[in-house]
Amino acid sequence: MKPVPQSPAPLAVVKPWQQWILLLGCSVLVAGALEFVHLPAALLVGPMLVAIVIGSNGATVRVPKALFVSAQALIGCLVASSISTGVFGVFFAEWPLFLGAAVATVAASSFLGWFISRLKVLPGTTAVWGSAPGAATAMVLMADAFGADARLVAFMQYLRVILVSVTAAIVARLWVDTSGVEQAAVVWFPAIDWPAFGAMLAVAVGGGTLGHLLRIPSPYFVGAMVVGAIVHLGFGVEMQLPEWLLATGYALVGWSIGLSFTRPILRHAARALPQVVGSIAALMAFCGLLAWGLHHLLGVDPLTAYLATSPGGMDSIAIIAAAADNVDLSFVLTLQMLRFLIVLLFGPALARLVARAIRE
Repeated sequence: MKPVPQSPAPLAVVKPWQQWILLLGCSVLVAGALEFVHLPAALLVGPMLVAIVIGSNGATVRVPKALFVSAQALIGCLVASSISTGVFGVFFAEWPLFLGAAVATVAASSFLGWFISRLKVLPGTTAVWGSAPGAATAMVLMADAFGADARLVAFMQYLRVILVSVTAAIVARLWVDTSGVEQAAVVWFPAIDWPAFGAMLAVAVGGGTLGHLLRIPSPYFVGAMVVGAIVHLGFGVEMQLPEWLLATGYALVGWSIGLSFTRPILRHAARALPQVVGSIAALMAFCGLLAWGLHHLLGVDPLTAYLATSPGGMDSIAIIAAAADNVDLSFVLTLQMLRFLIVLLFGPALARLVARAIRE
C-alpha cells in the first residue's frame, strides 16, 4: 500500500516577502492587544506567539544572524542600564538577609529543574534554565549558548512570567487599592539624546565584539552587559534605549525563537504543560513560604516580602511595587536584582551540575 502523500504546509508555498509582511503585521496586532491588557513582556511574547504559529505552519523565513546578535547586544545594554548603584547600599545594610533569600530561591528552582528532568519531561539543562528565576529574555539567550533547547526554555520562562505577574497583581490588589494608579504613558519616539544614544551603540558594538573575540558564552549579550555595567556604574555614563528600538529588539528575539518551533516541538511542549505549570506553582508556593518567613521572623512588611521573593517578572513586579504606597521598593528591587545576578553568574555551573547528576 502506497503511503498517502502529505500536502505541503500552508505557508511553505508563500513567497518570503509575503511571509515577512504577514509576520510583521500580525506581530504588531498581537503585541498591541497584549500591551492593551497589560500582559507582562507583551512586546516579546506577542511576536514570539505569532512566529510560533507561522513557523509551525511551514514558514521558511528566518531572522538574519546579524540582526539577532544585535538584538542580544541591545538586551545586554538594557540589563546593564537597569542596575542602579542604590541597590548596593541597601544590600550591604542587610546582606545576610538578601543573600540567604536569593540563594534559597535559586536552590529551589534548581531542584525543580532537576526533578522535571528526572521525570524525563524535559532534558536536564533545558529544565534548569527554564526554571531559573531570572530575567526571562536573558535566561533564554544564555540557555541557547549553553546547548539547552531555547524554544522550550522560552516556553517555561514566559509562562512563569505571566503566571507570577498576574498572581502578584492580584495579591497586591488584596493588600492595597491600586485602581487609581495609572502607569506612565510610554513615549515610543522620544527625542534622541545623542551622547547617551551613542554610548549605548558603542557599548553594544564594543561589548558584543569583545565577547565574540574572547569566545565567552552568549558573547553578544554577556559582552554588552558586562561592558555596559562597567561604563554605567563605574563611570556614570547614561545609555539611552528608546522604546521603538527596544520593541524592535524584543521582536527580533521573539521571532528568532518562534520561527524555530515545529509541530513536533509544539506537541512536546503541550505534553509537558501540566508538569511545567506544576513546577511553577511549586516555586511560587516556596517563595510564598519564604515571604511568610521574612515577615514573621524578621518583621518585613508582608506585601514587600511577597513581591521581593516573587520568582520572575522583575519589570512587572517593579511596577506593582511602585504602585503600592506601603511597599519598600528598594528592598524589592535589591532582592530581585541580586537573585538575577546570582543566576547570571552561577547558572551555567548549576546547569552542568544538574545534567551530571542526572546522568549519574
